[in-house]
Amino acid sequence: MQTNLAVFFGGRSVEHEVSVISAVQAMGQINRDAYRVLPIYIKKSGELVTGDVLFDIENYRDLPALLRQTRPASLVRRGDRTFLRVASRGRFSKDEETPIDLAFPIVHGTNCEDGTLQGYLEFLGLPYIGCDVAASAVGMDKAVFKAVMQQAGLPVLPCVTLRARAYFADREAAQKRLADEVGFPMVVKPVNLGSSVGITKVSDPQALDDAASLAFSFSDRILAEPAVSALREINCAVLGDADGCEASVCEEPLNADEILSYENKYLGGGKSGKAGQGSKGMASLDRKIPADLPKQTSEEIRALACAVFRAIGASGVARIDFLLDTRENRVYVNEINTIPGSLAFYLWEASGLSYPALIDRLADLAFRRQRVRETTLFAIETNLLSNASGFGAKGAKGSKRA
Repeated sequence: MQTNLAVFFGGRSVEHEVSVISAVQAMGQINRDAYRVLPIYIKKSGELVTGDVLFDIENYRDLPALLRQTRPASLVRRGDRTFLRVASRGRFSKDEETPIDLAFPIVHGTNCEDGTLQGYLEFLGLPYIGCDVAASAVGMDKAVFKAVMQQAGLPVLPCVTLRARAYFADREAAQKRLADEVGFPMVVKPVNLGSSVGITKVSDPQALDDAASLAFSFSDRILAEPAVSALREINCAVLGDADGCEASVCEEPLNADEILSYENKYLGGGKSGKAGQGSKGMASLDRKIPADLPKQTSEEIRALACAVFRAIGASGVARIDFLLDTRENRVYVNEINTIPGSLAFYLWEASGLSYPALIDRLADLAFRRQRVRETTLFAIETNLLSNASGFGAKGAKGSKRA
């Protein structure tokens, strides 16, 4: 019997297009004998649509034409099931409803990966793949994530965070604080975005305002941290949950810039060197797998990756990015991607786990979490409303004083 698997992607995020790439890749690898895939595209307006036309990445070249071939969709809860309701095509036909067994969020960035979508799925009581609300929120907020890492005793670079209102009220004072407390060179980034959006390496005071303004255009909070000069970026994926997890092999992205940019990740064309290969997502990035590291360093990073995963209470698959200071021979945790681009399948394939098998593992983890939650009490039986007449429309505030 097939599992009805609803794949959510798109969303109200600057990483909308990256989500589409990741989702289309994943849907192409799902075992159709085991799963019936229900694609649910979240438009930038927040509306949901569905249709078989969403499976082909080529169709997204003309988005208006694609959307004309989709149908509006919504989620409804009835009894103990959640259904995908698809709008009828004609005035006299009925809306179609399909039960959903499992949700698969493949979304990136704010309003999506940060726990927003996960909270909605929990509200519906719908099992879903990946991190829960709390872990998703911590993973997206770089400042909170650093604080959690520090509390767990894991190595992160120090940082300063600023709010837009405070910065623009007194730019000179804010820039002086960054220069004094962080120093140059520094990296300036939005607090709550991924895919390297809005990140700038700043080497002198003259460039600081442009970098801060760019980061503030994506978020009302920014973060500045010291730049590691003798830098190698190393990534590692983790698969599992609170009861057990395993780390993949390490990779080293071979970026063209001093820091790995959005263009490096998605627009560079990868080894082929051809433009327009972004449809391959993170898989198109030039990288070395496994990374050329001493065995001890590789083992240290893989152990740290699992420690990070456990520290935020992650579940499913995540990719943890590290900064390796080759001058000091020190490893720093940079950030966690709770829904990594292309779900980091390339790291698992290099570790001996195929993409379809990875998706099966993720589904198993999601169903196991749901079974645990079904044994948890979310309500208690009381007779409070049996005396409802004592709680009139005025309530306590409207009652007469003696």
